[in-house]
Amino acid sequence: MKKIEAIIRPEKLAAVKDALADHGMLGMTVTNVNGRGRQKGIALQWRAGEYRVDFLPKVKIELVLSDEECQLAIGIICQAAKTGREGDGMIFVLPVENAYRVRTSDAGEACLNAK
Repeated sequence: MKKIEAIIRPEKLAAVKDALADHGMLGMTVTNVNGRGRQKGIALQWRAGEYRVDFLPKVKIELVLSDEECQLAIGIICQAAKTGREGDGMIFVLPVENAYRVRTSDAGEACLNAK
């Protein structure tokens, strides 16, 4: 099993969620986060002059999938979240040792798609 952590633009969340759902990947956790990367923030104008916002709002999507579904999910996220500009985001893939469903006590990949 793999855990995918995708940090994307907030306005792309609905497109990514719908694209993943179209392929049967429904379970995810979404968190509002702030971050900074190559984009280095943005310059804004206000009364007193220009100022810089270093940390921009982003959305972090977390999914745990089988090894076989992982590459497909990465492709789906990249396609749905891409604008072609700096700040589109990053995807991280981590190994998952095990998972447990609290309600049924299912373990491993059996708990990922259990009803």
